[in-house]
Amino acid sequence: MNTARIVVLAIAIGAGGLAAYLASGSDHKAAPPPVAQLQTVDVLIAKSEIPLGKVVSAGDLEWQQWPASAASASFVRRDSRPDATKQFTGAIARAPFIAGEPIRDSKLVMAGGSGFMAAVLPAGMRAISTEISPETGAGGFILPNDRVDVILSRRDRNGDQGGGEGASSETILTNVRVLAIDQTPREKDGQNTVIGKTVTLELKPEQAEVLARARQTGTLSLALRSLADANAASSEPTARRDSINVVRYGVSTKTTARQ
Repeated sequence: MNTARIVVLAIAIGAGGLAAYLASGSDHKAAPPPVAQLQTVDVLIAKSEIPLGKVVSAGDLEWQQWPASAASASFVRRDSRPDATKQFTGAIARAPFIAGEPIRDSKLVMAGGSGFMAAVLPAGMRAISTEISPETGAGGFILPNDRVDVILSRRDRNGDQGGGEGASSETILTNVRVLAIDQTPREKDGQNTVIGKTVTLELKPEQAEVLARARQTGTLSLALRSLADANAASSEPTARRDSINVVRYGVSTKTTARQ
């Protein structure tokens, strides 16, 4: 065999080996880089909507996995409070929760702690209750957090008109918030209705005095305000002028007195 044939054969063998090597290498792709595992923690959340003033039950709460980096320090975590579901059972919501919202201690009033009403009252405000009826309470449509006007109605004796009686009404407070209203379900015409007998209002100290005086002089009614008026400023109590009959020497004269 001459030298030329040997060279050609060697080149052919080398080319075939190189092609085989390249073909075998193409079947083995590079391994993907390892994916970092996301760290999670169990956070206590509201399983369903929890309205203001509701007593929380175990069925209102559940644990849900959250990314550890997104779990705020104010959230309730299972690793630090495994019995939180039992601890919060019987607590009162001082602010509403939406479904899926993490539970926070600041939005609940624990059973045996400070009273719910004292907890929800803003600084400087007072809670005062008064009796209402379906006729004076907007037919049962008033609910907590609604805004109302308070109207005083009374009967006045008209001594200068033969001793007859007249009626007068005036709005003594406007745009005040309803803190609570007792709700007693009853069936009427095959449907359940809610009738409140006592309403608790959020008032400033001077407004509470006006309401207390008015409660002794006549009948109080609540006028439900539109949600569009919720941001309007509540009125300050103003001085009222009441009619007084003064009898001098047998002659009756009507005058006014400022309160």
